[in-house]
Amino acid sequence: MATTSPSPLDSYQQLGLRISKIINSPTAQKAKSALIFKLEHESPEDWAQLLEEIGENDNVTLAWRDDGGVQIFWVVPKED
Repeated sequence: MATTSPSPLDSYQQLGLRISKIINSPTAQKAKSALIFKLEHESPEDWAQLLEEIGENDNVTLAWRDDGGVQIFWVVPKED
């Protein structure tokens, strides 16, 4: 019986996973805000694509900081 190992994540998926962990941390969830930075080894194209996708969400605001970080703010819509 052959076993297949899961295929490794590509650079964009790795970036998405890293940022997702930051955004989903209890501290960020409580503050409805997260500060993210591009790591040296991460691709500028992946970074730009990720920020564009995050920014497309209706309740999300991105703020670029002078230190190169990006602050993400979000609002949780009220339930009807």
